[in-house]
Amino acid sequence: MLMPPSAIDEAAIRFGMIPIVVRDLYPAPLPWLPDWATLLTYAFLHADWLHLLTNMLFLWVFGDNIEDALGHIRFVAFYFACAVLAALAHLAFNLDGNGPLIGASGAVAGVMGAYILLFPHARVFVLARIVIPIPLPVPAFWMLGFWVATQLFYVLIGSTEPVAWWAHIGGFLAGIALAPLMRRKSVPLFGGR
Repeated sequence: MLMPPSAIDEAAIRFGMIPIVVRDLYPAPLPWLPDWATLLTYAFLHADWLHLLTNMLFLWVFGDNIEDALGHIRFVAFYFACAVLAALAHLAFNLDGNGPLIGASGAVAGVMGAYILLFPHARVFVLARIVIPIPLPVPAFWMLGFWVATQLFYVLIGSTEPVAWWAHIGGFLAGIALAPLMRRKSVPLFGGR
């Protein structure tokens, strides 16, 4: 983040997931880095501080409960698996994409998918703008459901924003699929409050 913009762009090209590079349609920018490795390295890069801080906020809110539900080692494996599956979802819907995918949003979306499955009744605080921002407790199911609906809305309208909507959706679905398999046996599905 302290590098000049040209260096940030260069890092994104070298370590971001570029669909045409992963599909071997274009040579890799770093010959020593296998094409498939960017399915994970992309998640460690962010476009700016807001991108990074937003991902970390969602990880902070939802990640600790999921880490407790899975255990430390399985949580790391889960997080990386969600990152890879999110990148593959982005790749599947952007086969000829030549821009780099960067950011941990897909992996964090996986954490959110696990959360909606394991802790749908837990209350999370959202800022509602009535006159002034007021923190309101809302069941996680509704908050995360709204978030998913927003992602689907932008996919359906064909948003031109530089956001990897399919990576978000793919990560979320990966979290839902992996959470039942990786959770501790004592953690019930749909149970936590």
